[in-house]
Amino acid sequence: MKKLLLTLATLALAATSPAASADGWVSLFDGKTLNGWRNPYTWGESKVVGHEVHLTADKKFFLVTEKSYTDFVFEVDIFLPPGKANSGVMFRAHVQPNKVFGYQAEVDGDPVRQWSGGLYDEGRRMWFASPIKGDAASEKAFRTRAGEAFKRDGWNTYRITCQGKRLKIEINGVVTTDIEDSMDASGPVGLQHHGEKGQTYKFRNARIKAL
Repeated sequence: MKKLLLTLATLALAATSPAASADGWVSLFDGKTLNGWRNPYTWGESKVVGHEVHLTADKKFFLVTEKSYTDFVFEVDIFLPPGKANSGVMFRAHVQPNKVFGYQAEVDGDPVRQWSGGLYDEGRRMWFASPIKGDAASEKAFRTRAGEAFKRDGWNTYRITCQGKRLKIEINGVVTTDIEDSMDASGPVGLQHHGEKGQTYKFRNARIKAL
């Protein structure tokens, strides 16, 4: 009887856990629910619309995975609303009640600044590496590298690769950041609503592959 109960428990867990594909990718959106994700804030709304996850809020918040990841490749498609908008993808993040901080792949809605694909250290060092804020040469080099990879009025595919100290960010196949940093080794992945009132941020096709 004990063996039967263990078998049934294992089958139940398998039924609710994301399944890996033959090439190792695991989908993080089931297209129906937010299973595997949580909002550590007392504000912000997250909901599934079609096969997309929509975030709305009047203050900045993050929707984060319940699971932590160490070495991986993560992909997600992001659509910014028109007007003033800014978002980001957290990775190897730190999560506390009403607070998320750490590595963030920038999703920049400013058509002049054009820092999408940069590496921001949310709540800590801010623009410390790619680009270094206030360093004209670093900012210019970043814009040259990132080019026109980010589409302001369309869907953008972000790919984040973490392996040991190496952190790489790609937008639509273009490498925008590729550095080494040892501040964080593991943590959840998260999606940001920057807090613009009335704006809805859209995400789809989130998936991850362990390295």
